[in-house]
Amino acid sequence: MHVTDQLFFTFEIEPVPQLRPRVSSRPYVRVYDPPKVKNFKNLLRSLAVNQYTRPPLIGPLSVSLTFYRPVQKSISQSERERRLSNQSKPVVKPDTDNYIKATLDALNGVLWHDDAQIVKITGEKRYSENGKIVITVTQLD
Repeated sequence: MHVTDQLFFTFEIEPVPQLRPRVSSRPYVRVYDPPKVKNFKNLLRSLAVNQYTRPPLIGPLSVSLTFYRPVQKSISQSERERRLSNQSKPVVKPDTDNYIKATLDALNGVLWHDDAQIVKITGEKRYSENGKIVITVTQLD
């Protein structure tokens, strides 16, 4: 595969994992995202629209995502330093794949037409002072 274009994005938003969809049965069966996920997707989409003003990418894509989770306030200073220096990894829930799912869904129609175009994906969780999402999108041919 040959790289034709590479785009870098940083979204100053705390990552939110995709949660199980909710179901309503009145007056008909309807499946929907929980409010926290819906709000996250709407805000991330808005941030992306402000950063990326070109048409959505087409063709095969490789996407790398790094999710930065805020460090908890209730830990020791030494543990805080280990987390911020990436010596301690966030091996706790939520799962990386759930962060990926919510993020890719939010960016459909903005960065790419559909996340089905993504043929290679990498994801990583890290700690930082503030939550953010860093994304690299590589167009392949």
